[in-house]
Amino acid sequence: MIEPSRPHPSGGDFNNKMANGLIWATTVDLARNSEQIVSLYRQLLQRLNSPDLPLNLAARLAKKAEVRAIFMLASEERSLHNIKDLIDAAEYSLSLFRKGQIPKYIQ
Repeated sequence: MIEPSRPHPSGGDFNNKMANGLIWATTVDLARNSEQIVSLYRQLLQRLNSPDLPLNLAARLAKKAEVRAIFMLASEERSLHNIKDLIDAAEYSLSLFRKGQIPKYIQ
């Protein structure tokens, strides 16, 4: 789980509080989650290569491109809540892949 730490790395005083913590992720927060995010990314790409999925080559490449685009855009994300939501969505997509289903939108 993402735990908030100090103010925003830009040096601004972003001490806006939400339910239990700060809104913005610091470099410490991002580093704490980087292993999990890279692992989820790799697992999603590996699951798309599974022969159990009824996808042709073009569909596999399109889904892989979708995963890459989502993670590339998400790499710019600095909101703790949005990062947590992205991790939850990736874990949900992996759970569907494990069941042999294809998520409509890889999230």
